[in-house]
Parts: sequence; structure tokens; C-alpha cells
Amino acid sequence: QGHVEREALAAAISSLLYTCQPYFNHLESTARSTMLLDFSQQLCDKLEQLVLTYASYGLLSLNEAEPDSASHFCVGQTQLGQLKLTIFRYCQPTPYLSRANTQLYKRMRWNVERVRDQQQTEEEDGDDEEETYFLCYEDIPNPHAEANEDSEGVSDGSVVRMWSIGQWVQANPDPSTEDIWDWILCEVPQGGYNRLLFLGHDEPSSRSATDYLQQLLLSYEVKGTFLCLDRCKGGGKC
Repeated sequence: QGHVEREALAAAISSLLYTCQPYFNHLESTARSTMLLDFSQQLCDKLEQLVLTYASYGLLSLNEAEPDSASHFCVGQTQLGQLKLTIFRYCQPTPYLSRANTQLYKRMRWNVERVRDQQQTEEEDGDDEEETYFLCYEDIPNPHAEANEDSEGVSDGSVVRMWSIGQWVQANPDPSTEDIWDWILCEVPQGGYNRLLFLGHDEPSSRSATDYLQQLLLSYEVKGTFLCLDRCKGGGKC
């Protein structure tokens, strides 16, 4: 009976996370006013703590590689011109790549889709384009640490935590490949991290991070360079 109860509790949490998505979507899509988004931030924080509490008792898994993992959840969708953002929050810092040590840890993910209008769809072949962005941190060596070494030669504050927003750059399978078997035979896609915006030492809230990304995307829209970074990195034509 204990095992059945554990499965029921895990299913209840998954159902709750799914049930909250329309609420997040409404707040993100209808108004980015201070009061409404404060509610969204509070709900995000409470859900994250709830998932972490259940995971601490072994009722949920936060391992992203597992199919029933509760490592992250959707915290809303919003439209920015022709760009549709779907926002995800990781419940705890998660390695950027599951099978490689990049020293990067992700806390948020944004799937950004350029939605074509009917005329563009008729004039251009292909589906809507989508890019992926992350909020990550990395611990980098502190150049001033040597000045703070104690008598035993151990540095105090030998590393500095740096937060940034960057773009997923597909490496394997080759994003330009037309061979579907390359994708079928690849268990876990591999990619790089193209740092676009450094945010300093303090972790931003999910709301603030999304604001930063929107400003970044708008600047690319003005320059006409959005959705071209990934292809350029891979040696493709922009």
C-alpha cells in the first residue's frame, strides 16, 4: 500500500503542475503588470518548493534523464510580436548537458518560436522556426582569490558564480542534416552554449530573467538577426 500511495502522491503533483499552466499562460499573455506577475512569481516559487519537498522524501525524481522526471515545469506562454515564448523553470540547478560536464547549470529554459502569418507561410516553405534559450550559471575562477589565501594556501572565495542567458547551439546531430536516422540514432542531442547576456553574480527571478530575454529578442528583431545565430554558429548561411 505504501508504494501505491507514493505513486498516487507523485501523480497528484504532476497533475497540479499541469493544472497551473493555464493560470501562468493567462498572466503572461494578458498583462505583464507588476501586481499580476508578482502573483505568477509567487506561484512559481511555491510550486518549486513543493516539488523539492516531495523529491526530498523520494516521492519524485528530479533527474532530467528519467521519463517521469519532475525536473522542470511550464510557467507560462507569452507572445512578443511574431515570437511565441514558452517558459520553463527547473526546480534545482541542472547540468546543461546530461552526459557531459560543461560546468554549466541551467535554471530556466525558453522555447522561442517565430509564428509566420498566412502570407509568409504561402511564400516560404517549411515549418515555424524555433530556438531555445537558457538561464545558466557557471562558477569561474576568481582572479583576486590569491590575495585572500590563508596560511595553509587555501583560497577563500576561489570561484565566482556568474549568471547569463545564452542560446542552445545544436552540434550533434548536425542541424543541417536531412537524414532522419541521424536523429533516431542519437539518444541525447549535444550542443553548445552561446552566451548572449551576462547578468552578474546574483540569480534573477524567473520574471526578471524573462524580461531580460524579451529585451534581448527585441534588440535582435530590430537588427534583423534573430533566429540566425544557431545557423551561423554551425557554419550555415544567415
